[in-house]
Amino acid sequence: MAPLAHRPETAHAGLGAAFYDEVAPAAFPRTELRFRNDRWAARVGLDGHDDAGWIAHFGRFEPLPGGYDPPLALRYHGHQFRVYNPELGDGRGFLFAQLRDLVDARLLDLGTKGSGKTPWSRTADGRLTLKGGVREILATEMLEALGVYTSKTFSLVETGEALTRGDEPSPTRSSVLVRLSHSHVRIGTFQRLAALGQWDEMRRLVAHCLEFYWPGAEGPDPAAALYDAVVGACARLGAEWFAAGFVHGVLNTDNINVTGESFDYGPWRFLDRFDPAFTAAYFDQTGLYCFARQPEALNWNLARLGECLIPISARPAIEPAFESFAARFQAAMTAQTFGRLGLAPDPVADQPLMHRFWQAMQETAPPFQQAFHDLLGGGEPARLRASPIRATFETAAWAEVIEDLRRLPPAPGLAAALAHPRGETPPETLTIEEVEALWEAIARDDDWSPLAAKIASIRDAGAFNAALGLLRGPLARPGHVPIGA
Repeated sequence: MAPLAHRPETAHAGLGAAFYDEVAPAAFPRTELRFRNDRWAARVGLDGHDDAGWIAHFGRFEPLPGGYDPPLALRYHGHQFRVYNPELGDGRGFLFAQLRDLVDARLLDLGTKGSGKTPWSRTADGRLTLKGGVREILATEMLEALGVYTSKTFSLVETGEALTRGDEPSPTRSSVLVRLSHSHVRIGTFQRLAALGQWDEMRRLVAHCLEFYWPGAEGPDPAAALYDAVVGACARLGAEWFAAGFVHGVLNTDNINVTGESFDYGPWRFLDRFDPAFTAAYFDQTGLYCFARQPEALNWNLARLGECLIPISARPAIEPAFESFAARFQAAMTAQTFGRLGLAPDPVADQPLMHRFWQAMQETAPPFQQAFHDLLGGGEPARLRASPIRATFETAAWAEVIEDLRRLPPAPGLAAALAHPRGETPPETLTIEEVEALWEAIARDDDWSPLAAKIASIRDAGAFNAALGLLRGPLARPGHVPIGA
């Protein structure tokens, strides 16, 4: 076994005991490794584990060198479908370890899902279904391939318990998942402190977030500086979701963190065809978190964060950042939409064309990923003639849009992307039918090969997007201090 090269941290413990509870992992009857993310393990210096060592740490949760012993279940409140709930917190997970990204020195968390009961479990069992773990692998792999800033599924271990769930055929198999995430500090973390009137702890949390997540945010008012950074990050995240055709499903305030990184995947979906009203969660009966309302949901959640910070700042200091959300989102939408097409727009001047693009998408409702695939480079005539949805692009809704797309300058990586073999194959998709077929192979035959093949195909599509320049990566985000700086 190669020596571990990770750079451990225990930054969260420095906030103090008011922010977490020490907990013990569940003892599982079985620990069978089903997925390990070797490329991200290498990036954080944990690739030296053989499978036995991996299971010891990420199935039985023997402490990592320099990690938390015992682990920490984090405390927070939150609005759930806009109803305030003070009885949240980590109910089936904990913070297992923190460490530095070896490329850009970001502080990253290894957090769990399905690792057993905590003081915040209430009547729940603290477990995760195996299907839920498989779905989280797929969501994070696809989002990463599409250039969305997302947590990474680091490990999935099957645990040998039979679980009863209302939304799955039961009994169903169990698992424990480890996610690699750029912070588990949520809007709900701030809401809890505000609800309890713990203003000294609020100031401490603001200072912590600025030090460890947004060191580039400056200004005489720390709370306002942090808020401005979070608003910008969430505006960009909303645009990334939209351009990827992704519906998170549950955009409660405890599911939005201070780095603007997408995480915690339950009833997510990717659009098959463009449908602004599509809702991922069967229990979202009013469409509160449907595809086209996700920016609104982010904005509403940011308003709740602003309310928490005003008492340690001032309304005139907080409001300008809040009011900037729409403009920042529109600029990010323009960049992200045309970035997927290999074009280099002006983020302000080309906004009208961006709106006309999405209007054409709404009027014709094409297969989502196919439309972006066929319009790569602005819609080259030969590419459109070969398209299986050629008739869509010959409609009046698209005529002037395509003409104007062709006038935009190419992105630096467009030529490489057009020459990439993946550019001539059908686009990568991840519809609910595909997800269910992958799970059926596991549930019926314990056949994991279709899932492995799908992950490989998604990563190949990610390599194509990297050639395109879509995968801007963590170094493109503000607030990261390179090692040695």
